[in-house]
Amino acid sequence: MNASPYLDSSLPTSQRVEDLIARMTLAEKVGQMMQLTATDGVQSIIEDFHVGSILHTSPDRVLEAHTWTEKSRLQIPLLVGEDCIHGHSFWKGATIFPTQLGMAATWDADLLERVARATAVEVAATGIHWTFSPVLCIARDLRWGRVSETFGEDPYLIGELASAMVKGYQGDGLGDPTAILATAKHFAGYSETQGGRDASEADISRRKLRAWYLPPFERVAREGSATFMLGYQATDGVPITINDWLLKDILREEWGYSGTLITDWDNVGNLVREQRLFPDYAQASAAAVNAGNDMIMTTPAFFQGAQDAVAQGLLEESRIDQAVARILTLKFELGLFENPRMPDPSLQDANIATPAHTDINLESARRSLVLLQNDGTLPLPLDATKRIAVVGPNADDAQTQLGDWAGSSGQAPWLMDGHPREQITTVLDGLTNLTPDGWTVTHSRGADILTLGEDPAGAFFADGQPRPQVVFPSEPNRDMIADAVAAARDADYVVAVVGDRIELIGEGRSTATLDLIGGQVALLDALASTDTPMIVVVLASKPLVLPPSAHQAAAIIWAANPGMVGGQALAELILGHIEPSGRLPISFARHVGQQPTFYNQIDAQHGTRYADLTQEPAWVFGEGLSYTTVEYSGLSIERADLGRNDTVRATVTITNTGDRPTRETIQVYVRDVNTSATWADRELKSHSHVDLQPGESAHVDISVPVADCSMVNARAERIVEAGDFDLLVGPSSRLESLLSARFTVREP
Repeated sequence: MNASPYLDSSLPTSQRVEDLIARMTLAEKVGQMMQLTATDGVQSIIEDFHVGSILHTSPDRVLEAHTWTEKSRLQIPLLVGEDCIHGHSFWKGATIFPTQLGMAATWDADLLERVARATAVEVAATGIHWTFSPVLCIARDLRWGRVSETFGEDPYLIGELASAMVKGYQGDGLGDPTAILATAKHFAGYSETQGGRDASEADISRRKLRAWYLPPFERVAREGSATFMLGYQATDGVPITINDWLLKDILREEWGYSGTLITDWDNVGNLVREQRLFPDYAQASAAAVNAGNDMIMTTPAFFQGAQDAVAQGLLEESRIDQAVARILTLKFELGLFENPRMPDPSLQDANIATPAHTDINLESARRSLVLLQNDGTLPLPLDATKRIAVVGPNADDAQTQLGDWAGSSGQAPWLMDGHPREQITTVLDGLTNLTPDGWTVTHSRGADILTLGEDPAGAFFADGQPRPQVVFPSEPNRDMIADAVAAARDADYVVAVVGDRIELIGEGRSTATLDLIGGQVALLDALASTDTPMIVVVLASKPLVLPPSAHQAAAIIWAANPGMVGGQALAELILGHIEPSGRLPISFARHVGQQPTFYNQIDAQHGTRYADLTQEPAWVFGEGLSYTTVEYSGLSIERADLGRNDTVRATVTITNTGDRPTRETIQVYVRDVNTSATWADRELKSHSHVDLQPGESAHVDISVPVADCSMVNARAERIVEAGDFDLLVGPSSRLESLLSARFTVREP
């Protein structure tokens, strides 16, 4: 007996898809469009819902799910998805890299592609085919709980780094057994929150979407991200889940995207509950499918709702067929019908947490660290025996060092205690291990950050997700502070490691303040009074507002949840084994009231400050110090009169004028001098790295296509306007640090 055509791997994918869909019942088709969580088991969701995909699946249940799939009528393999955001988040012993925001501080697309490739290799060995990464949201309100998942505040840098990660995840093509599906999320404008509150209504015009939020998504759409995930929110009154303009006009038609769309967690249920656009799941399901959604994440009621919608004439079965065809195409392209890519212990032993992956992780951690302030204390001199007091609540907190979406962050019931301690090097570990013989390293916690209590609204949200507990800042503890002060007085240097904790970051965990909470400010104040040189390490998910005692410190380092080997990297930086090279992908605020914070805001007619406080950021996008000094000179444009199809070509000389080597990040901004509609003061358009020895100079070539010097006019059209432009080149986005040269774009 001949096998069914859909099982014949010699046939074209389109023919196999067509054959399989023709064999499926309506219920089986609707089931293929569903992705359900497997945290409560797998038998029911496979037998009763015929699901096409599962997520949040423990290692044991991945195997169990395949067993039940093999017993189903058509034996359609599952797509197994997981939030592998900065490494294989919830596999015990996997490599956990710095968070996405930390990796963004490297400004290095090649490095991020290697991180994503290493992640894919580890993930594929465990039977997972799909990562919900990278995040392309723009982070401009630091109160938002998901800042650490982003690449920061600039669309160009986001597009560069996200594209690199997509390439790394998907490898040489989906047929590669180490390839996993990338997901560009959250399409689009999800981070434009009200008051920084997660998943709130986003009040964004179409012009603003086209100007800032859509360009990174357009890039990865054209470069082949296999899937797109939709945001929770509504924009201009229309939930993204059913936004025809975004999903059809822009994504499908204008950009020609043919990949698969997946909702975020229970978006269809949200249409019925919080957004209240539809009275029942039949109407909500019909609207979601008709808008172009293919996979519906964690809405069990969609199963009956979609079938009811067909019966009531609200939804054509042919539209369901289109969605199912996209999902099945992914499964055929991944080769899952021939090889369902089950968890493979031999591949896990060979590919998870390998020395090569640890090397990439260490490189990422080193490059992610940003030196914000230094009076010359760093690097510590190694010419004499020293005593270092390591204090602060994050100095030896291994799991906090990993950040969100990693073990003890709480999304995986099978890994609630976090990743193996022996795999993680904290700051205390790093300094203890790396200080020279004869040095003394002591430790005092000094302060607690928070305690938790139940939310009066109940333990669960309306969609069934656990409601985060309420954070209560810990009171300063006089005995703990006294112990830390005594350690500092007895030391030559004090390294104070402060920041936030997992309870303050992530989905549903936006914060009303950006201050260091608990006893941390009191600790820093007390340490500052000792006159022992203080190095403040801000080990935090996002930029925080630092107190005056921190700003008065000898040095400040930002470490954005630097991953498993972050403590080693920090110790290397403090001791001068490596050079600081990280640059901020996001600005630091001076106070919470100045949100949103980003480098290229349009100047206000009445100045840039409040009546009581400044609007000037503490540190701006692109900023970061080295252990040497670098001078920019001789910016010269090759040809200043250009057409729209030309390229701006220029050179600049970079000189290391200090006595240590450096890796400099050359940042290239463009300012449109006069525009037909208000526009950003300047925009990052290009960047490059150059390594310089002490005294060495390099002539760096710069090229920016004139087509990239565009703006979005008042009719929401992206165009390049004729007129004068300034090319701005330097070490950060600060205007006073940028060289300027003018060029002109001719009328057509």
